[in-house]
Amino acid sequence: MVMIVDNCVYESGRPVARPESLAETYRLLRESDGLAWIGLFEPDVRELTSLAREFELHDLAVEDALKAHQRPKIERYGKTLYVVLRPARYVDSTEKVEFSELHVFTGPDFVLTVRHGGAPNLGKVRARAERDPSLLDQGPEAVLYAIIDQVVDDYLPVVDGLEQDIDEIEAEVFSGQPRVSQRIYELSRQVVEFQRAARPLSTVLVRLAAGFAKYGVGEELQRRLRDVQDHLVRVIERLDGFRQLLQAVLNVNATLVAQQQNEEMKRLTEASLAQNEEVKKISAWAAILFAPTLIGTVYGMNFDVMPETHWELGYPFAILLMLLVCAGLFVTFKRRDWL
Repeated sequence: MVMIVDNCVYESGRPVARPESLAETYRLLRESDGLAWIGLFEPDVRELTSLAREFELHDLAVEDALKAHQRPKIERYGKTLYVVLRPARYVDSTEKVEFSELHVFTGPDFVLTVRHGGAPNLGKVRARAERDPSLLDQGPEAVLYAIIDQVVDDYLPVVDGLEQDIDEIEAEVFSGQPRVSQRIYELSRQVVEFQRAARPLSTVLVRLAAGFAKYGVGEELQRRLRDVQDHLVRVIERLDGFRQLLQAVLNVNATLVAQQQNEEMKRLTEASLAQNEEVKKISAWAAILFAPTLIGTVYGMNFDVMPETHWELGYPFAILLMLLVCAGLFVTFKRRDWL
C-alpha cells in the first residue's frame, strides 16, 4: 500500500518538483529555499520515523500521529506546529456521518499531513492552493489555513444532511413509525460526536489566530482565518440547536408512545370488562339451568322407597319447585347485574 499520497516542493508559491522519494525531497530542501508539502495516508513507523528525524518532529506528536484517535488540538514544539483535525463527511447511502483524523505538522520549510480515514480531499486543497501562488508563497501557515478551511467547509454538507434527517424523524414521530426511537438515539450520538469534532476546533483556531498575530503572519491570511472561525461558529451553533431539537423530539416521542400504550391498555381493559360481563351472564344462565336439572335428576332415580314418587302432587310439586328455584336465581342475578 502506498503511504505517500503526494509529495511536492514549491518555490515562490509554484511547484518546482514532485520527488519520487523522501530522500530526494530532503535533498531539494537543503539545496533551495523551497517549501515541501508531503501527504501521507496511514503511514508505517519507518516512513514517519524518517520524516521525524529529518524535520526534528517531537516524539509525542509522532506517537499521536501513528496511533490516531486524538481530539482536535494544537501544540507547538520549538519551530514545529502540530495540529490535529477531525474531518467529517455525510454518507447519503447510509445516512450516517463518517469521521476521519488528520494530523498536520508545519515547520519553517515543510508541511506534513498524516491522514487516517477518507476525508478530507487534500488533493482538492492542493490543487486550489496551486492555482493561487500568492497564497502558497506565504509559507506553511497558508497551507495550514487552506487545510483547515477545507475541513470546515466539509462540515457544512454534513450539517445539512443531519438537518434533513431530523426533518424526516419529526415526520416519523407523528406518523407512529415503530423504530423512530432507535433512529433518534443514533442521530443524537452522531450529533454529539460531531460536536466533539467541531467544538475543540474553535479553541484551535483561537490559538492559531493568536500565533499568526504573534509571529507576524500577513494580515490577509489572518483575515481569512477569521472567516473560517465565523463559519465554524455557525456550524457549532447549528449543532447545539440540533441537539436541543432531538431532545425535544425524543420527549415528544416518549409522550406519544405513552399515550399509545395508555390507549392500548384502555382497549384491553374494556375488552376484559366486556368479556367478564359475558362470562357472568353465561355463569348465571348456567346456574339457572342447573337447578331444574338437579331436581329432575333427584326425582329420576327410580328408587322404590321414595315417598314422593307415589304422591299424587309429586309431579306438579317438582315442576313448581323448579320454577321457583329458577325464578329465585334469576331475580338474584338480575339484582347483581349479572343478567
